[in-house]
Amino acid sequence: MQHAVGPPLPPPHQPGHGPAAGWSPAAHHPGQHPGAHQGHVPAPVPPPAPGCPAPPLGPTPPPADPQHVPMPPPDTTGHVPLPPGGPVAVPGAPQAAAPPDPAGTTIAVLLIGPAGAGKTSVAKYWAGHRRVPTAHISLDDVREWVRSGFADPQAGWNDHSEAQYRLARRTCGFAARNFLANGISCILDDAVFPDRPVVGLGGWKRHVGPGLLPVVLLPGLDVVLERNAERSGNRRLSDEEVARIHGRMAGWYGSGLPIIDNSQLGIPETARILDDVLARSIASPPAW
Repeated sequence: MQHAVGPPLPPPHQPGHGPAAGWSPAAHHPGQHPGAHQGHVPAPVPPPAPGCPAPPLGPTPPPADPQHVPMPPPDTTGHVPLPPGGPVAVPGAPQAAAPPDPAGTTIAVLLIGPAGAGKTSVAKYWAGHRRVPTAHISLDDVREWVRSGFADPQAGWNDHSEAQYRLARRTCGFAARNFLANGISCILDDAVFPDRPVVGLGGWKRHVGPGLLPVVLLPGLDVVLERNAERSGNRRLSDEEVARIHGRMAGWYGSGLPIIDNSQLGIPETARILDDVLARSIASPPAW
């Protein structure tokens, strides 16, 4: 019987790859000198010309497979974890003997007052001059997010306008809780009446939490009428409506809530007094 002679076949390999690692023809030919090779002998590499870098030693890596190009790292924008908003607790009085500093405390404030009291102007100034991040949330601005089908209370208070008001108040409450849960103080402004449960403090306490600090801004009637006359659009009310609202706001006297008469005060002075009032409210929260 004749036997096959000649060099053994290399182990199988997949296309695109070199011979299997560790395989050598000399290892399978004990009688063949390691330096003797059959077939074509590669020519030696000529030395590099003067001034030219030497070529790299070793085998040249295969070209990159376009189907296996590494992907860039994924975009992580929008993956910042945010704590969920919860009811705002009543702020505890500090243990130190010094009075609390509301300018450096994360708190939620509800600024109450009639149209023309300066609630929005004072709230914006107060929020913009604090040492900690602070947001201003205006109920009227949120109510006016409704563009088509907006129920203007000036045309008469009805179920439709009440529903939009309650929805706006709940939206403001959710926003305040989310801001506070992430370390951002809030000041909200609203014309809350003391004699009407539908638009009373109960809703704000439900949506924001018992830690909400209400403060009433109540200048004199002549000042409110003068400021209202400078308004335009649906923010301007009739003198009769302004006088009626101002008279109802007088019910806050004797309620236990802090009241600021800013008839003779500018916006910066009113904001400073608001800080003093809030410091006392933090030390001894009002019962409401």
